[in-house]
Amino acid sequence: MILDRFRLTGQVAVVTGAGRGIGAATAVALAEAGADVVLAARTEEQLREVAAKVEAAGRKAEIVPADLSDPSAAAALAEAATSAFGRLDIVVNNVGGTMPRPLLDTSPRYLEEAFRFNVSTAHALTRAAAPAMLAGGGGAIVNISSVLGRVAGRGYLAYGTAKAAVAHYTRLAAADLAPKIRVNAISVGSVLTSALDIVAANPELREKMERNTPLRRLGEPEDIAASVVYLASPAAAYVTGKLLEVDGGMQAPNLELGLPDL
Repeated sequence: MILDRFRLTGQVAVVTGAGRGIGAATAVALAEAGADVVLAARTEEQLREVAAKVEAAGRKAEIVPADLSDPSAAAALAEAATSAFGRLDIVVNNVGGTMPRPLLDTSPRYLEEAFRFNVSTAHALTRAAAPAMLAGGGGAIVNISSVLGRVAGRGYLAYGTAKAAVAHYTRLAAADLAPKIRVNAISVGSVLTSALDIVAANPELREKMERNTPLRRLGEPEDIAASVVYLASPAAAYVTGKLLEVDGGMQAPNLELGLPDL
């Protein structure tokens, strides 16, 4: 059956930023598809809650509380997976994010920090994971990029630049790691995670964002999790170096920050 190609039975996945939002939904979805999961994020309490959901799905969870803004901490997750489960098949580079700032308030250091948190951490884990994946015959890496890596809006210079880098990093890494390791990314639109708490609590802002999204709604973490399962599974066995746009049809930012002309 075609649905069998979406199964991940017996595989092992690492998910960064797994304590909440997209990362938590992705970890649970991978477990429901059959994978054991290494969960990494800063907050141990959140990780334990997600681990309980993974275990309720019948799979094992290994939690790794860590500050993943440090690339060495991200790299260490590959060894955590092989130590806990003896193999590594899937990596989801989900951790990232940067607060909006006007260009003149975006220092070179702030831009470099955005790049490190969104790109360098993903590279560190990818580089560390590749030997373990090759030892097992191959694997799949899914990077989380953003619609703001391809559309322009005021205030998003650091974040958008970093996420655009994630997108092209995906293409380049896919070329280097083919044919045994597939590397793809998801360009994420506005998703109802903690980052949008202020919007979700403001009916006027939320309605504006929904109106400016062609599908007339904001995304749910499970929308992204389902796409991760597809890209990580044999269903996407002939897909690498690609960016899957899961953004409600956005062709421009759906919320302008109101920054004035200089």
